[in-house]
Amino acid sequence: MSSLNLDDFTDLIERPDAAVRRAAEARRGRQIVPPGSLGRLDELGEWLAAAQGAVPVRAIEQPRVVLFAADHGVAELGVSARPAGGASALVREILDGGRPVSVLARRLGVPVRVVDMALDCDPDTLPEDVVRHRVRRGSGRIDIEDALTAEEAAAAFAAGVAVADEEADSGTDLVVLGDVSVGGTTVAGVLVAALCGTDASVVTGRGGLAIDDLAWMRKCAAIRDALRRARPVLGDQLALLGAVGGADFAAMTGFLLQSAVRKLPVVLDGVVAASCALVAQRVAFRAPDWWLAAHDSGEPGQAKALDRMALEPLLDHSVRVGEGTGGLLALPLIQSAAALAAELPEQPEEKPTEPAEPTEPTEPAGGDATATDGAA
Repeated sequence: MSSLNLDDFTDLIERPDAAVRRAAEARRGRQIVPPGSLGRLDELGEWLAAAQGAVPVRAIEQPRVVLFAADHGVAELGVSARPAGGASALVREILDGGRPVSVLARRLGVPVRVVDMALDCDPDTLPEDVVRHRVRRGSGRIDIEDALTAEEAAAAFAAGVAVADEEADSGTDLVVLGDVSVGGTTVAGVLVAALCGTDASVVTGRGGLAIDDLAWMRKCAAIRDALRRARPVLGDQLALLGAVGGADFAAMTGFLLQSAVRKLPVVLDGVVAASCALVAQRVAFRAPDWWLAAHDSGEPGQAKALDRMALEPLLDHSVRVGEGTGGLLALPLIQSAAALAAELPEQPEEKPTEPAEPTEPTEPAGGDATATDGAA
């Protein structure tokens, strides 16, 4: 895209190939295991075939975890069990291999990419490839001020588009999309409530570390106050992301839309990714056809967003830790679906039965004796 015009995505994004999906369904009907007996694995295999434009479906050989990282000013209100500005410590733990996503990624052989969009730390403390897309240090407190300026929102969105292009160009064939943030679930709750027209209490969850009742009430109040600031800009998705989102949310929205343009399937992890997907759906209604929901994290905002996009989670293990962990847990299931769709043999074709050779008529037993009696 030569300039940032979100309306362009409506024309640029196509649906996965329906004819290929029908061909995949027909092939599934010829395989030795009856259709439907593998449950959602059948559906996943057919979805992958349509996304790849290939029958049989190709194996997923170069998946990648992409995590957008930021600190949110609203965390200063005590809405999270983690301290405000603490996301950079989580990023260092991921890079050092000590977080759940790091362990699973090693086990599955999947590289993890962290993209710093607005961490509240000195950029010199992190590797250059992590910080090179950073837009700002931290974000505004969305209950009383904008998270980003208009210029920062546009820059973060463009950074997400660029990261999607980098992944597609490098041969990545499936992305697990997640976040590393403190205060991110509060921001996600604001976006989901604003776009679904619900009250703050409906979307307010307890976050990854299960905050207590007092923190939940503070979180609910923060979402309520931010909602008042969100409603005037609901018709402009970039302005919405600037007002009550953040640099990571703007980048993830751009990433999701450009991935759909590039026909790169994305697995959504958790409420933050789901809220960005909901914003992206407002931009281009065909975009959700390129996404899968990895799991149900137990966050009410995630359930609301996925229901609005008609995406059904693959897993329900109550994994709340975020950081792409639930998405990685779903990856072997998706890879298994691809393998079954591609490698199960088809039933042998039955050869048509050849007609029997005509036979000479035979005389009934005792034919001569009958003839003699008749002559007499």
